[in-house]
Amino acid sequence: MKLSVVIVNHNMCELLRHTLSSLVDAGKNIDYEVFIYDNASTDGSVKMIESEFAQFHIISSQKEVSYSKAYNEVINLTTGQYILLVNPDIISSKKTLERTLEFMDEHSDSGALGVRMITPKGSFLPESNRGLSSQWIAFFKLTGLAKYFPKSRIGDRNRKDWVEEFQTSEVDFVNSAFMLLRRSVLNDIGLFDEQFAMYGHDIDLSYRMRLAGFKNYYFPKTYIINFNWANTHKLNWQFVKNFYGAMIIFAIKYLFRMPEIKLDGMQQLPLAYEVER
Repeated sequence: MKLSVVIVNHNMCELLRHTLSSLVDAGKNIDYEVFIYDNASTDGSVKMIESEFAQFHIISSQKEVSYSKAYNEVINLTTGQYILLVNPDIISSKKTLERTLEFMDEHSDSGALGVRMITPKGSFLPESNRGLSSQWIAFFKLTGLAKYFPKSRIGDRNRKDWVEEFQTSEVDFVNSAFMLLRRSVLNDIGLFDEQFAMYGHDIDLSYRMRLAGFKNYYFPKTYIINFNWANTHKLNWQFVKNFYGAMIIFAIKYLFRMPEIKLDGMQQLPLAYEVER
């Protein structure tokens, strides 16, 4: 199996329908499988998948669990050489899967890859190549961790070597809205840290890949439409606990003894990054 697509869904039936339809179109020339972990939805998501996408695998949980735990459970069931995590509120272009897999095949040093993300109105989402929200950027600045991530646009925004929207480049973090992973790398470094409930799991995994000597890439020669539905429902205690709690976990895990990223033939920080212009 070339590719295993993994989606964790919670009450996003209508958007998930469009996501799955776009994956069917994008996967016509690929040996792939799709696993959907339904995280205790009550909006008919399971029935929709069973009736309209019977060719896909579904794991239905009666109890809502953390995203990292759900991803880990499903990844252990997959068989693909590559594993693609996608949110249930994205639309893939028809060539996205083919082009990203081709890039990963050509770059054996890659651990993860993200793509250019745009809004439904066509605006570029800067999380595509920086991998971080504004809150995480502020966190890295305040804790001093920013110096370890020179390609995350955390520091001086006028640096000339930063990655632009249409430049293929090595980056620090890959956003889990579309996160293509090499299985052999996961076998080396392990799966998601389940301390991170809903947020920060992709940041932690991206960093662990860098620590292990693998590269994360931003690939803008294809795109997805990201409806970003989850980010419209933030003003509640559960969000505050999970989102900012992830920052505390990350700080405890790395701040007091920041591991060095070691790559053969490369100097230590600041790191050199590969860019295709």
